[in-house]
Amino acid sequence: MKPWISLSAFAALAFVSSARDAGPMLHDHELPLLASPDFIKPLADSFSIAKGRWTPENGVLTVLDLPEEKHIPVLHHKVGLASATIEVEFRFDGPGSFLVGCDSDKHVGRVVVNAAGLSIAEDSVKPSHTIAKLPLQVKPGEWHHLRVEWKGEEMAATLDGHELKAQHPFLGTAKARSWLAAGKVVEVRNLTIRGEKG
Repeated sequence: MKPWISLSAFAALAFVSSARDAGPMLHDHELPLLASPDFIKPLADSFSIAKGRWTPENGVLTVLDLPEEKHIPVLHHKVGLASATIEVEFRFDGPGSFLVGCDSDKHVGRVVVNAAGLSIAEDSVKPSHTIAKLPLQVKPGEWHHLRVEWKGEEMAATLDGHELKAQHPFLGTAKARSWLAAGKVVEVRNLTIRGEKG
């Protein structure tokens, strides 16, 4: 039986399960494909590097933190999506983190992966408010598959088959872009971004 976890703060709801596949969590149909970079050629104009160094080569996007910027590396996809499905594989080189999120004129919500597991946060307050958490062992040096979806006031993620869902009114904020972010040294491959502007 799949447990429901209710968080009273901001009337947030979270759901966790051990799903075997990375099928749709919030959508009843496959969303249109907007980006699927091969990481061989330079990134398309729909992407912009906000922080850090993001280097595509031989099918892998290598992400490097630049300490002088005093901010983790961030890559924007400059398309606002009311509904989205983002799939990606990533690998930490030592301790690190990997994030997928969305913004309006400020941050709206994010999925965060680190060595301790998977979480979903909303950004109506600072620092961001974690509304769902799933403890997992996320090993460095191994490729991990992450699928992130949002629709309306809901956000969901599947990490290596383990599913987490959350709901919060602020997640329904109109989106201006999505983004990837990473701490320290991370490699990324097989990125696809699907979505509808709504």
